[in-house]
Amino acid sequence: MTDAPAVIIDTRQSVDLAAAVRAESRRATQRALLTSLGTFAGTLLTVLVLWQGAIIVFDLSPYVAKGPVDVWRFLVSDPESAAHRSELGANLAITMRDATIGFVAGLLAAVLIAVVFQLSKGVEAALMPVALLLRTVPLIAFAPVIILIFGRGFVTTAVMGGIVVLFPALVTIAYGLSSASPQMLDVVKVYGGGSVTALRRVAFPASLPAFFAAVRISVPGAITGALLAEWLATGGGIGGVINGYYAQARFNDMWAAVVVVTGVSLILYNLVAILESTVLARMGMHPDIRT
Repeated sequence: MTDAPAVIIDTRQSVDLAAAVRAESRRATQRALLTSLGTFAGTLLTVLVLWQGAIIVFDLSPYVAKGPVDVWRFLVSDPESAAHRSELGANLAITMRDATIGFVAGLLAAVLIAVVFQLSKGVEAALMPVALLLRTVPLIAFAPVIILIFGRGFVTTAVMGGIVVLFPALVTIAYGLSSASPQMLDVVKVYGGGSVTALRRVAFPASLPAFFAAVRISVPGAITGALLAEWLATGGGIGGVINGYYAQARFNDMWAAVVVVTGVSLILYNLVAILESTVLARMGMHPDIRT
């Protein structure tokens, strides 16, 4: 009976500690969210200043070079702005569909290959140099072969977009999986767990920061891959119509398309950053969590 007060005190201390950890996690999540939003606002402002500043400094012709105000008028305040937005929105929807295909294909392939590398170091030693070598070859050099093999449809979009996403994501995820604590891996082995268990229980959670970094890299990469696939193969979406805009001297349309697809890339990148900060803070893995 004399141990009861000590047990009560220990229980209260444990409850207080858990509450303090949850409170710190909430504060870290809020700080991470504010930081991400501030970064996005700062990036957007910087891009606008550099954009308008370049037009002024280089004294570019207003017939060809359009500034932020010109694009705003074209999309918002002109009498024909609704038609402009409708046309641009239709092309953007095609590009985002193509980007999603490439993103999913490339990221899934990167995760699967990284898992194989983690389970077999021999395979990693044999194939990782090949992957890095292929990464140095421009996609435009592969494009004729890809189009010849797969045609100009859905599969080509997936392959070309997936290639842009695959290699950077593979390197990042493979590094994250290999950064798991050796001590934790030893604990799994001591308790009879195999390589798959160690991967699931230790390597995957430890690789979350690297995985989110790969996703952040892959989002703009997927959009770039979609634009390349449209320009070189399918002819649809924003990548397919920009050449037509240039040939027809439709510079307002061309600048608006570039601005919108760039803005979407920035928004998606920062949404992933916000999701990353929130998840890592919840799991106590965010740098703002004080231990």
